[in-house]
Amino acid sequence: MVTFMSMGFSVAMRVCWAFLTALILSLIFGKPLINYLHGWQKAGQPIREDGPQSHLKTKKGTPTMGGLLILGTSLFSIFMYANIRYHFVWVSIGILIMYGLTGFIDDYWKVKRQNSNAMTAKMKLFLQFLTALVAASIITAATPRGINTVLDFPYFQHLFLNLSWLYVPFAVVVISGTSNAVNLSDGLDGLASGLLIISFTFFMAVAYYCGLHNAVDYHLLFIPRCGEIAVVCASLIGSCLGFLYFNRPKAQVFMGDTGSLPLGAILGAIAVMTKHEIILAIVGGVFVAETVSVMIQVIYFKSTGKRFFRMAPIHHHFEQLGWPEKKVVLTFWGVALLLAAVGSLIFI
Repeated sequence: MVTFMSMGFSVAMRVCWAFLTALILSLIFGKPLINYLHGWQKAGQPIREDGPQSHLKTKKGTPTMGGLLILGTSLFSIFMYANIRYHFVWVSIGILIMYGLTGFIDDYWKVKRQNSNAMTAKMKLFLQFLTALVAASIITAATPRGINTVLDFPYFQHLFLNLSWLYVPFAVVVISGTSNAVNLSDGLDGLASGLLIISFTFFMAVAYYCGLHNAVDYHLLFIPRCGEIAVVCASLIGSCLGFLYFNRPKAQVFMGDTGSLPLGAILGAIAVMTKHEIILAIVGGVFVAETVSVMIQVIYFKSTGKRFFRMAPIHHHFEQLGWPEKKVVLTFWGVALLLAAVGSLIFI
């Protein structure tokens, strides 16, 4: 297979082509895939009965598994433009496939049984943690010795914490936790895909500069060939942007677990690869807030029998306050852009 990598194109050139290829393919194949999903999923994605009542009317009949579009186009672009012999790249491919399969099985049974809770939480978490364990172990082994088990504290030069054998379990939590955080955020038209575009764009820049020999000039750790992960990010950005065209209000298709689980996992894995796990919590602050809101709601309800938020995740809370869906999405995007700007201060 002739790829742009084998033809000797620079990382920057391959980043551009990976983005454009994934975007164009998404726009071309989006509608045919949606039509197929419509024909197969007569009733569309099951809507949570305990969710906003307006969703039972506005989102009923909309097909799920739109993540297939993102996975298919991004993987094609990665194979075309990234060096798939590099450990981080094929680990990225493996994460997208394994988490994608987990999400696909869950979505399949949701549609088949018309039940919003198909795969058991224990089974889903087992598959997520197992895949994350394998990925984290390979990433740690492939990262240069001396920095492979350290936690980098952003904004403070030369401040690191060596987690030693605890690093792999920590990385597993980062990867799996981010996967579930993105999954929780996928509840409004365009919300998760827009947030992912912002996060992947930030980490594309981080991965590119980490791969430069003068990475220290940008206050980053030098990680050989990490620029290949910038190509992976560019592919994902293009695919998510193309998907957003069909997922914008009123959504023609939902991402589903098929998309949210693998995209969240790969975002967490990229943070581990670039040694910016703490920055992920800042740039992905909206994802963190969505997760924390669910945790607070559950703990508070079990303790008092009352709800802390009107509804969780927190984007539904704002809907219950009377905010239009579009306003919630645009506000969350705005917050994510602001957090990405704060994250970019690490380069100064």
